[in-house]
Amino acid sequence: MIKITKEKNKISIHGHAFYSDFGKDIVCSAVSSIVTTTINGIISIDENAIKYVQNKTGIEIEVLKMDNVTLKLIDNMMELLEKVSSYYPKNIQIKEGV
Repeated sequence: MIKITKEKNKISIHGHAFYSDFGKDIVCSAVSSIVTTTINGIISIDENAIKYVQNKTGIEIEVLKMDNVTLKLIDNMMELLEKVSSYYPKNIQIKEGV
C-alpha cells in the first residue's frame, strides 16, 4: 500500500500499491506521475520553494515557501492523489497530520 501523510509543510509518500507487478502497476504510475509533475512544476517556478528527498522507499517533500502558487500546486497534487485513492482505496492511504 502507498501511504501518504500530509502535515503542515511536509508530505511523505512511501510504499508500493501492489495493484500489479513492479513496472506494470498503474496505481504506482499514477502517483509517481502526479508527484513528479508537481515537483517539477514548483521547481520550474521557484527552485527554492520546496526541498525533496527521494530514495528507494519513497519521497519526502518539504514546503519551504508558503506562497500562493506553491500552495495551489501542492493542493492540486493532494486533490489528484485523493481522487486516485477514491478509485483504489485498497492501494493508497492518505492521512492528514498535524
